[in-house]
Amino acid sequence: MAEESHAAADGLFESLKTLSGSLVGIVHTRLELLSTDIAEEREHLATLLVLGLVALFCLGVGVVLLAILIAVAFWDTHRLAALGGLTGFFMIAGAGLAWLALHKARTKPRLFDASLAELSKDRQHLTPGS
Repeated sequence: MAEESHAAADGLFESLKTLSGSLVGIVHTRLELLSTDIAEEREHLATLLVLGLVALFCLGVGVVLLAILIAVAFWDTHRLAALGGLTGFFMIAGAGLAWLALHKARTKPRLFDASLAELSKDRQHLTPGS
């Protein structure tokens, strides 16, 4: 009888060791996924920032040169109408682009969405009765 309880205890300890090893493996995998998500998001934001700044610089120079060209072309005849039209165009374009930026910021997927989905699946599998 003592041998059976000793063997059962050894089996229980082996099961617990296997279970704890599995749990550590799951946590390790999820942390790796989380760190990958963070690295991808950081790279994505850095790329967007650099591209956005370069694009803004180029567009800014182009817009200033275009405005000067149009104002000089209409200098003798309709200089105020040309300057007023350019001002209105840039104000409307700026407002539209600001709205677009806000829309994109609001509809961006959640950070760590894939990690949270995997953790939710893990919880469902580990919850008794599922």
